[in-house]
Amino acid sequence: MHVGERRSDTAELRTALLRMRRATGLPVAFGGLLDERPRAPLRIGELSGTSSEVLRGLAIRPGGGLGGRAMALARPCAVTDYPEARHISHEYDEPVAAEGLRSVLAVPVVVRRHVRAVLYGALRTPQPLGDRVLDAAVAAARDMEQALVVRDEARRGADQVAGTGGVPGPGGAGGMGGGPGAWEAVREAHGELRALAPHIADPEVRDRLLAACGRLASAAGGAAPGGAPGGMPGAAPGGAPVVLAPREVDVLAAVATGATNAEAARRLGLRPETVKGYLRSAMRRLGAHTRLEAVVAARRAGLLP
Repeated sequence: MHVGERRSDTAELRTALLRMRRATGLPVAFGGLLDERPRAPLRIGELSGTSSEVLRGLAIRPGGGLGGRAMALARPCAVTDYPEARHISHEYDEPVAAEGLRSVLAVPVVVRRHVRAVLYGALRTPQPLGDRVLDAAVAAARDMEQALVVRDEARRGADQVAGTGGVPGPGGAGGMGGGPGAWEAVREAHGELRALAPHIADPEVRDRLLAACGRLASAAGGAAPGGAPGGMPGAAPGGAPVVLAPREVDVLAAVATGATNAEAARRLGLRPETVKGYLRSAMRRLGAHTRLEAVVAARRAGLLP
């Protein structure tokens, strides 16, 4: 994994941990990414709400401790009282005790049947965490999983383009000529222009910019007319009309380039939770269940290049 890709995955992990703390109410969260090298451990790299740095850099082997058990089973695991838990190994008791953690959960982030990260949440008192807390933690892990899938697809598309020396059109239907990476460059430009448009005070200039965005989207062979600055109409694969609010298109345009919710928020001048709300609304309108499905559906509808 390249340094830039690792940095992007770390940003996704940081966002997921903050989201998990808010959703669960757990005061402590931490996590790490799994090194892609064979038999390499997961290393704790992100801390949120901890009182020390004792957990940072801790290498978790598959099957070791609570997180290693979650990695090995590829499912969430929890203990009510970590030092007294009988179904986990205890080689990490010393740093866990030093941080004062008792009730702990570990949720793996599984992408295409491979564990990519583990999210931990914890209390400093021994008490059951309950289904609501576990469900919220699993939801945060799934959000991270979807973000990583979209990012992986963006990387794969760029690699394919670079390998063929040409730029395939969406869905393989037709193509747009150009050098390696040209189509990804169009998508990057589209996202940047849509992010810029709300900051333009002159309505005529703003409308012309959005119209140009519409032409970029329709260049993919989609059905988006002229880029009307209001809602963005298109056609779903089944022929049903799709209308997204401008901000929903803005968010999808950012997501399509592999941006995290936090990155999209910075780019668009919004709060991460607002971005998440727009993304959920767009997914609902498009009949999509994941971020990747929403991006693909928007492209098929001619709303994105």
